[in-house]
Amino acid sequence: MSSTTNGAIVPIKSRRFMRPNLRQATLILPKTGERVKRTVTFNNSPGLDGSTDINATTESAPLLGRNPSNRQIAKPSNGRSTLRRILAKWQALLLQGWTFAKSKTGRGVLKCSIAYFLGSLATFVPAIAGLLGQQDGKHMVATITVYFHPARSQGSMFEAILCAAVAFIYAVIVCFSSMGVSIFFARTLDLLWLGHLIVLIVFCGGGLGFVGWVKQHLGHPLVNISCSLTSLAIITVLTKEGAVQAAQFSDDKVTMVLKMILMGVFATTAVSFIISPISARVELRESMISVTDSFGDMIAMITRAFLTGSEVEVERQSFYRVSEKYKKVSGALSKNLKEAKYEQYFMGREREYHIEVQLVSCMQRLAQSIGGLRSAASTQFLLIEQSTAAGGATPINGVRTPILRSSSFSFLSDNSTPQPDNQAILTSIDEIPEGNEEAGSLPPSPEQGSPNDSRYMPTANSPADMFSRFISQLGPSMKSLAVTLKQLLDELPYSSESDYRIAYNPHFSTSLSEAVSLYTKARREALSALYKTKELNTERPMETVADFEEVAASCGYFSFSLQDFANEMKVYLGLLEDLKDEIENRPQGRTWNWLRFWRFFRRKGKGDAGNDPEQRSLVNHHDTTDVASSIPNSTNRVISSGNDDEAQSQPISYTYQLWKSLGVFRRDDTKFAIKVGVGAALYALPSFLPPSRPFYQHWRGEWGLLSYMLVCSMTIGASNTTGFARFAGTCIGAVCAIVAWVISQGNPYALAAIGWLMALWTAYIIVAQGKGPMGRFIMLTYNLSALYAYSLSVKDLDDDNDEGGIDPLITNITLHRVVAVLTGCLWGLIITRFIWPISARRKFKDGLSLLWLRMGLIWKRDPVNALLEGDSAQSVEYMDIREEFELHNFLAQLEKLHGAASSEWDLRGPFPNAAYGRILKGTHSMLDAFHAMNVVISKDPASKGEIEILRYTSSERDHLRARISHLLQVLASSMKLEYPLNEALPNTEHARDRLLAKIFKYRKEKPGAKDEDFALLYAYALVTGQLSTQIAEVSREIEKLFGVLNEDRLKLQ
Repeated sequence: MSSTTNGAIVPIKSRRFMRPNLRQATLILPKTGERVKRTVTFNNSPGLDGSTDINATTESAPLLGRNPSNRQIAKPSNGRSTLRRILAKWQALLLQGWTFAKSKTGRGVLKCSIAYFLGSLATFVPAIAGLLGQQDGKHMVATITVYFHPARSQGSMFEAILCAAVAFIYAVIVCFSSMGVSIFFARTLDLLWLGHLIVLIVFCGGGLGFVGWVKQHLGHPLVNISCSLTSLAIITVLTKEGAVQAAQFSDDKVTMVLKMILMGVFATTAVSFIISPISARVELRESMISVTDSFGDMIAMITRAFLTGSEVEVERQSFYRVSEKYKKVSGALSKNLKEAKYEQYFMGREREYHIEVQLVSCMQRLAQSIGGLRSAASTQFLLIEQSTAAGGATPINGVRTPILRSSSFSFLSDNSTPQPDNQAILTSIDEIPEGNEEAGSLPPSPEQGSPNDSRYMPTANSPADMFSRFISQLGPSMKSLAVTLKQLLDELPYSSESDYRIAYNPHFSTSLSEAVSLYTKARREALSALYKTKELNTERPMETVADFEEVAASCGYFSFSLQDFANEMKVYLGLLEDLKDEIENRPQGRTWNWLRFWRFFRRKGKGDAGNDPEQRSLVNHHDTTDVASSIPNSTNRVISSGNDDEAQSQPISYTYQLWKSLGVFRRDDTKFAIKVGVGAALYALPSFLPPSRPFYQHWRGEWGLLSYMLVCSMTIGASNTTGFARFAGTCIGAVCAIVAWVISQGNPYALAAIGWLMALWTAYIIVAQGKGPMGRFIMLTYNLSALYAYSLSVKDLDDDNDEGGIDPLITNITLHRVVAVLTGCLWGLIITRFIWPISARRKFKDGLSLLWLRMGLIWKRDPVNALLEGDSAQSVEYMDIREEFELHNFLAQLEKLHGAASSEWDLRGPFPNAAYGRILKGTHSMLDAFHAMNVVISKDPASKGEIEILRYTSSERDHLRARISHLLQVLASSMKLEYPLNEALPNTEHARDRLLAKIFKYRKEKPGAKDEDFALLYAYALVTGQLSTQIAEVSREIEKLFGVLNEDRLKLQ
């Protein structure tokens, strides 16, 4: 539906409520601290002036370009023109390839191929190969360079070296312990079979089961790679070499593995540090620059949208581009911070890193303030849209009239054409041109009103009028502060030069403080003037009062969030000043306290991680654990029932205590570790039995067991995905190995060149496309076949005649590997499916139900009650940092389960991936609302005025709290039972309206109340509104999923 003005069609979404001309405002220039009074606009920034995109076509633009170079003249097709087109395409491809090669990703791909080439020299160069002795596993050096590739930062390389060292130490302990047990039982007790049984159960099953548990529990890419290498070393020594079976102590294989790890890591590290090195510290600084730039653009766009009352301002492509850029960069910010930690610690810059952690944490708080601005603006848009859709607002007399006709700001310009009531155009803000002194010196007319005198302010007959009144008072100061903040953010935190100097100016802090002071004064006056009219003291229906108070909440919370953002910017500037002093002067010098590692365990034992800024900076970090753990069941502050005392007085039986103590064995991660160990022991059993050991060695059972370890995942869907990638990569690598061997005929130079090309291709798959498992599986199989065949051809081992010996049979070699891999994949799928199967679909739905139930219990405590129950002299939180971290962590696990669930096959049909994706998005918005409320509550200690308002509205908040908690529990029950929602659900709108009306009544009864005291309840009102909206959206999705009742679930059987 649209309206027409002078022949132009204007969509309803682009309508803007009538606002008076905004006067000039006092602007503080951050660089100099100078005060200037002029028209304030955002139009000096690209994409912020409301213009269309660059590529958009306007009505005045010609459909065909007028540039003569763009004209294409039709020519008859002939051989020369065809050749010219082919050459042009090749030229474009070469140019595109050269551009990619110069990019960061292209350089990373090239570095990976060079590292692989250096690793392959351990197989092809006799002098290097001689260091590894007479054995056929030298291709593992090249494989290590693929797994620990150099396309990473220096900090990540330090982390990779640490992971490799821990993996090797664990493998050595398991291997030497198994040899010792075998020797003890064979030589002392003469019970070799019992020794083999213990090795099989404890070291093979238990050792590999623990590896699988660590892999799933930590879920870090480098940890996964380290677990793969650890599994390979343990499997090779325990099942292939024969020292354990013969009850002999042999350190040859362990020493060889250590040498191969050192060679591979050295090659990778050298390439990473020498060829186009990547510094995580530089990456962190670039991420900070991008984040602050995004903050500046978003705060300008959101403020402009709020001032104009048009949602179109935040629906433009420019705003979506900035938002997507921030989401992308914010994830990289946390990653770069973790990697920069290793670099800073290695160079003795621990204090510099700690300040950077505080900076990142401050940036996350700034992002939360921007989220508050966006929420308040969204509330404004929703109220305006509802008023427009209803055709008007409820005026004082209770009679509904069209909102634009009742608005006192429905001014039309002199050259405008009157429109019908239902098609009135909502104009944007007009500012008095700078230098218009005559207009500025004229006294205000009664119709226009004085901006500083509330007696001349127009009456507020509708929510639109209240918005207009608020903007006319605070709009200029709000715009001035937003422009000052944007100019600050555009300068901070580092200069754009190559040295990344901190762009801190002493004038920044004083300029910002002065701007905040001016804004705070104007905000106080605007909120006070918003209620100083006799119309607001008139009795009216509760719905009308709620509408007015919701407008006040939107305006108050937006102005509070902007002020909060500015105050947080003061903290940000202070941290930048500390960081600059630390970098330039280093008062404490360089320190390496991290070497005293025992202090970490002592500090961890005190349980003070909740106060650690590094822990707090990880609240929004989602790439942590896998699906192994769940939210703890304890909810210590949940409202207790009346039977708790009676239940606690009853004695607890010993059987229950035993059952509770064995709870660790009921956890999914423990079950997963046990079944992985059982499957590994059963698969390795033929290598310990003399009749079946030759068969195990002939078909390369060790590679099948390794494939089994790689395929086993927590859920059936994840195992299906990994198994397919593993088998497909193996087949591709086998085919490539056969082709390479046929082409090269065993020539080392040709094999080295082909291997470099293979590494270039697979590095592109790993680094550029992000398909790490597929690329690694291809290269692993290629190394196992082509490089292994070359080792046979040069007589590196004498007992491989079954595969051709010095004249390798490449087809037999690849066949054995493919069969082994296929067998291992199938065995992994069987174990995952039939031993304690964990369905991703079932676990995803149960996890959603658990999360909603936990959220309902948390909200049942009533967030703001924490202020009444806590110490008024200290800031409190209704969710501590650990609880909030667990909620976000658990949601990240659900997102992984959501991806794995689509890979599970079910006779009932495909998994509704899109519907559950929307449910996850709504749940994420709910958690954001929880976090927003927690941030507002924990800002400062509650004032006496806030506590008095909270007590005054306790009854209304209890009703609203109970309804929201009840709805979340209903959602949890419906998802758990896969049962349709009840038709008679509690309505939160009426309870919310009663709360807003009670706030309005308190303001009337207490005219001397401070506006700052209402900010907390304004935030509470907006958060409950967001929660209600998201719960309604999730409910609609559940209705679509379970709307049709399944009669089978109601059978009494």
